[in-house]
Amino acid sequence: MPKKFDPAAKLGISKETLRGWARQAEVDAGSREGLSSDEREEIKALKAKVRRLEDDNAILRSAATFFAGELDPRNR
Repeated sequence: MPKKFDPAAKLGISKETLRGWARQAEVDAGSREGLSSDEREEIKALKAKVRRLEDDNAILRSAATFFAGELDPRNR
């Protein structure tokens, strides 16, 4: 009985990993519904940017509160 060809084993990955790659390739080619790799990367970058902006806003709020307290004549 001849051996069955197993591309996942030949690549040293699991069958599920290979299956996921194949599905993503179909999405990227437009033959399957879902988020393309480019869309996933854009979402990832936008989420990182939102996190940075939220951190920046928190720092600016803290600084504004600090300086407002420093400028309050009742604190002198």
